[in-house]
Amino acid sequence: MISAYRNFSASNLKRITNEEKRYLDRMHYEYYNDLRHAAEVHRQVRQYAQKTIKPGMTMIDICELIENGTRTLIEEKGLEAGIGFPTGCSLNHCAAHYTPNAGDKTVLQYDDVCKIDIGTHVNGRIVDCAFTLTFNPVYDKLKEAVKDATNTGVREAGIDVRLGDIGAAIQEVMESYEVEINGKTYQVKPIRNLNGHSILPYQIHAGKSVPIVKGGDQTMMEEGECFAIETFGSTGKGYVHEDGECSHYGKRHDVGHVPLRVAKAKSLLNTINKNFGTLPFCRRYLDRIGETKYALALKNLVDSGIVESYPPLVDIKGSYTAQFEHTLILRPTCKEVVSRGDDY
Repeated sequence: MISAYRNFSASNLKRITNEEKRYLDRMHYEYYNDLRHAAEVHRQVRQYAQKTIKPGMTMIDICELIENGTRTLIEEKGLEAGIGFPTGCSLNHCAAHYTPNAGDKTVLQYDDVCKIDIGTHVNGRIVDCAFTLTFNPVYDKLKEAVKDATNTGVREAGIDVRLGDIGAAIQEVMESYEVEINGKTYQVKPIRNLNGHSILPYQIHAGKSVPIVKGGDQTMMEEGECFAIETFGSTGKGYVHEDGECSHYGKRHDVGHVPLRVAKAKSLLNTINKNFGTLPFCRRYLDRIGETKYALALKNLVDSGIVESYPPLVDIKGSYTAQFEHTLILRPTCKEVVSRGDDY
């Protein structure tokens, strides 16, 4: 789906009618189509997940339903096409970076607020898109606030737009909402230390951050860039910290040669390079490809600075957090929100 710029100013109209801009657009035809392919798989998988996931399912079953659907529809093929990053299914006060490790017995409950964060990719062109799943209508206003904030960020984004201005617009919208839970009223707070981000091939976080609160970042979005616009709202402090067993990992894209003395670590690194490259992965993915007894080797790779660990990010216990996210590309002639669907 294509979204027009915020207004049809003379400069934007010139982009659409300028033959040079249209030529530049055509030069990236394959890039756009890879993103669209990944986005179409994302739409189909998430819409199936929304209809199928119910309380009583284990988090492992939920993730495998999503991941197996992705692998099938995208026709998984090594690093050419597949899952973009581990399926996030963070619950309640946990806002991000939770996916179950083997043996996790957590079961989805009726009163849970579950963030489903799914990544798909074709030739490293990643679509990063998320929604919040609830069953108790008491959370509807929380979801509405965050969805509205994300749509605001998508609307405000564009070539030459300052990142700080997007954050200010998102914060204003999100904080205009209140939610009543168990007789207590909460103003919805943006989680100020979580951000949207630019995306490069095989690099989910590419350097630019899109804040969800006001600030002084004067960095501009630029033509040709791809962004994930994601917002998080909370009934807690609006600030997350690391807590809990780690499941998410990723090889650093900027790491050079690092000598390794542990043979198992060298072997595990070869496995990571072959199967994931610089795409994030989780322990379940290592289990799936036959890796065993890798905990110390993985720790060695993290300690050596080759692999980054991403523990769960949580607000205060008892709070509830929600997330919505879309991926867009700033084409020379227009802004295309590739992940947009009938659902959100």
